[in-house]
Amino acid sequence: MENGTVYNETTEPEAKAPRRRPFGFTLRHLWGWKLPVKVVQTIFSFVAVVCEEIVDNCISCSGLYFFEFISCSAFLLSLLILCAYCTDLYQSLGQDKVQKV
Repeated sequence: MENGTVYNETTEPEAKAPRRRPFGFTLRHLWGWKLPVKVVQTIFSFVAVVCEEIVDNCISCSGLYFFEFISCSAFLLSLLILCAYCTDLYQSLGQDKVQKV
């Protein structure tokens, strides 16, 4: 038996890995008018957090604390959503899980 007749190459050559962008940044999933809206939403929620922190004195602080919680939560969640849609995290998690968030 010769090696050539019995043992043939059975593996395929390795495919080249697709070229990745720095930090996995892509705008493929958030295009058109959605990207500017999400960026503006993130900026406005950050401005709300900053404006809340500027207040020194308050008479009834319960409303201010509630506004602080809501504005900080909105900023963090909008930042998370923006990062999920604009990085490779979207493909890693899957479209259905990102849509649930």
